[in-house]
Amino acid sequence: MKGLISLSNKIMQRYLPDPFLFVVILTLAVFGLGLIFTESSSLEMVQYWGDGFWSLLAFSMQMVLVLVTGYVLASSPLFKRFLGFLASFAKSPGSAIVIVTVVSMIASWINWGFGLVIGALFAKELAKRVKGVDYRLLIASAYSGFVVWHAGFSGSIPLSIATDGHPFQDLIGVISTNETIFATSTLIIVAALFIVLPITNRMLMPAKDETITVDPELFNETAATLEKEAMTPADKLENSMILSIIVAVLGIVFLFSYFIKNGFALNLDIVNFLFLFLGILFHGTPKRFLAAVQEAIKGASGIVIQFPFYAGIMGMMTASGLAVVMSEAFVSISNDVTFYFFAFLSAGIVNFFVPSGGGQWAVQAPIMLDAAQTLDASVAKTAMAVAWGDAWTNLIQPFWALPALAIAGLKAKDIMGYCVIILVISGVVISLGLLFL
Repeated sequence: MKGLISLSNKIMQRYLPDPFLFVVILTLAVFGLGLIFTESSSLEMVQYWGDGFWSLLAFSMQMVLVLVTGYVLASSPLFKRFLGFLASFAKSPGSAIVIVTVVSMIASWINWGFGLVIGALFAKELAKRVKGVDYRLLIASAYSGFVVWHAGFSGSIPLSIATDGHPFQDLIGVISTNETIFATSTLIIVAALFIVLPITNRMLMPAKDETITVDPELFNETAATLEKEAMTPADKLENSMILSIIVAVLGIVFLFSYFIKNGFALNLDIVNFLFLFLGILFHGTPKRFLAAVQEAIKGASGIVIQFPFYAGIMGMMTASGLAVVMSEAFVSISNDVTFYFFAFLSAGIVNFFVPSGGGQWAVQAPIMLDAAQTLDASVAKTAMAVAWGDAWTNLIQPFWALPALAIAGLKAKDIMGYCVIILVISGVVISLGLLFL
């Protein structure tokens, strides 16, 4: 295992490009594949790319807010104290790896942006307290928890089809989260991953001479404060807890009203609303809240600049019919037993080119839902198979690792050697679940 880890890390360090270059390479790859496997001309592929380039602006803003609100809540003093308390239970490098994996999985299950951020922040806290732990593996373990996000409260595919008025409602109706996120098969897969991933990550600990640690002093933070006597009226407003409490109470009252009327019906907007106003409340003052927002925005820069390129890729994949060709290739070799497994694999491949759960669902849903109805398969389980595939290959798709890497101060190639191995093992667990549950 240690030899495999060493080889994987060396390959990634040498050959994995920056995430922006990765999306550029994917753009060129999809352009070429479109010419080969569809009847589209070069000019048509360019047109598809340009037409799709700005098609995900609204969704991009939702994703940015998921990240920002998740970061703001995770970096609040209350949560930092909680992370410090959890970190105190780690007495060795091995226990640190196990604990950060479990915490990040729980946080990602609650909300994917929250999971990405709290996992990275917790990893930094552990790096300060535990001597001899490999910092790269800490961050990779924190990121590995992201694989369960689509089976949690912020899973964009199950939440989308649970929302009245979703694009495929005429075809499948509204599918309750009881049939997707809270289905027995989904919960069993999640439980299995909660057992397998911490053990896997613990086994990935590199040899002592290849372990890379960090100086805890690098993580020390200092905050500038104003003397009360020197505060202007504007400064007093910015540091007023009363204003934050009033605004937070308004938000919480709305949430209570919403849940009373709609039950525990979560969608992206409600999740963002919840995390935003809890963040305002837990940071105490507008000044501290805005400082956290400014810090969170740094992690969102990759999403802002790369999402349009992925939207362009999605435009080429969709308009040229390339996504249909890929999906139909897997559907054609499926039967009523293997259909969910091949839906999972096809989603994992398409996710390289359309790394957005909602965007990918828009591309694959027409093919997968039609196939599910033809094979008399469960629509809800089909949606979750696609969702699992999307979440699965995110482990080696640098795009979603950007926020965690920005917090950790690492590059994608620093953690991807570990993530490749985690990908293989988690893929086996999910595949078995889709085949036999």
